[in-house]
Amino acid sequence: MVPFGGWEMPLQYGSILDEVRLVRSRAGLFDLGHMGRFVVHGTDAVALVDRVCTNHCAKIPVGAIRYSLLCREDGYAMDDLLIYRGEDSVHLVVNASNTAQDLDWILQHVAGFDAVVEDQTQSTSMLALQGPASLEVLAGLVEGFDLADLKYYRFTEATVCGIQGANISRTGYTGENGFELYLPREEGPRVWETILDAGAAHGVTPIGLGARDTLRLEAGMPLYGHEIDLEHNPMEAGLAFGISFDPEKGDYPGREALIAMAENPTRKLVGITTEGPRVPRQGTRILQDGEDVGHVCSGSISPTIQANIASAYVRLGCENEGTPLQLDIRGRLQPCKVHALPFYSRTRKKT
Repeated sequence: MVPFGGWEMPLQYGSILDEVRLVRSRAGLFDLGHMGRFVVHGTDAVALVDRVCTNHCAKIPVGAIRYSLLCREDGYAMDDLLIYRGEDSVHLVVNASNTAQDLDWILQHVAGFDAVVEDQTQSTSMLALQGPASLEVLAGLVEGFDLADLKYYRFTEATVCGIQGANISRTGYTGENGFELYLPREEGPRVWETILDAGAAHGVTPIGLGARDTLRLEAGMPLYGHEIDLEHNPMEAGLAFGISFDPEKGDYPGREALIAMAENPTRKLVGITTEGPRVPRQGTRILQDGEDVGHVCSGSISPTIQANIASAYVRLGCENEGTPLQLDIRGRLQPCKVHALPFYSRTRKKT
């Protein structure tokens, strides 16, 4: 158990690498109770979300989910989040360490909007079942809805483990097929045990933060405080898909700065692989012919591609796949090369 964003969270239940392999081959269960969960109600709920978030909430279909950012006026991200567009409300899922800050930021912009922001982080439980067997395991616990009909980045209400009105989304932070559940807090432990019992024949076990971090890195998914923060701009991080400049959306903090960032990139977020023995870690410098050209954001052993991997920002001109570089690990140089992100995709054809 480790402190994480104000919570005590499981780093690992067993071997981290074995947990990664299990999620890739079968399915694993995650406790995500630490993630911040807000619900915006009122006739101006969508308008308020469009006022503070970078993506265009008004254009999200009801029942769909989109990635977005909360930015300062200078265009740097305070956090990344998911927007769930409901019929009469908008749900926001933010990072644990930024929950209080994000809530305060949204409330600073609520004046003039007919909207109420409710923090449901403490009153709800959030679980995730991720991996190839997740549909088969979870479908048997859902009543009144065929889980196979739920498309990627969509959500719905259904009866789960006898709980009416539970929210299920086909989302995740692993790169695998999977689902996330939103339940009353008091039901979390019972549903956790029920899923483990139902998945026992498939080898489903709990998965900790360590494996979750490796899984998301293999899948090329950013983590706030590593690939995204107040020193790395979202455009160079490849997050333009979560940013709208549509005039119909209107203004939001950072809009003009983000336009300027898009026009003047100086570096790019890339993948790095190394056959050397040492794992790259956050802050490791990257060199080309003795010259400093970038730094590592996240690093791990990847059991999926059987290599040491990292995400890194490198200077433009060094971003092409296969470019040879060096890692400066405590004064010792270790060869590496640029690898396209993601390292792993379940939908990409294997060559």
